[in-house]
Amino acid sequence: MDTMRNLGGRGLHSGLSTLGDFRKFILRGNVVDLAVGIVIGAAFTGVVTSFVKDFITPLIGLIGIPHFADFTFGRTDNPFHLGDFINVAISFLLVALVVYFFVVRPVNALQDRFTPHKEAETPATRDCPFCLSTVPLKATRCAYCTAQLPPVEEPTTQPA
Repeated sequence: MDTMRNLGGRGLHSGLSTLGDFRKFILRGNVVDLAVGIVIGAAFTGVVTSFVKDFITPLIGLIGIPHFADFTFGRTDNPFHLGDFINVAISFLLVALVVYFFVVRPVNALQDRFTPHKEAETPATRDCPFCLSTVPLKATRCAYCTAQLPPVEEPTTQPA
């Protein structure tokens, strides 16, 4: 009986600590930033969709397809709405274009600019040509097979 009470207490304590971890996760800045980004992205998508519907579709209509958004084909009781699909595809491409040129490229440029470039590191070890074990670069004898190792070839560096 006492064992069952301890088991239930531990389960309750574990559940409450999980809720505390969830609260920390929700109140972290990344989650709030993500939520703001999603809301702004949805609003921007609405603006682009309206732009395509109100400006791009009439321009397409000027080249010979009147009421382009209402363009359908197939049976009259179950038609394919090709014009509407093309409007949505154009909206998607415009949103992707704006996100790429105004978000992805600038962020990548900032990361490239402020990320320190690492120089190519020289290896600290080499393989023994006799037993193929890894030995320090400056070793003259292999610690595993005690073979005499050939000298290390110094990389040629050109003056800058």
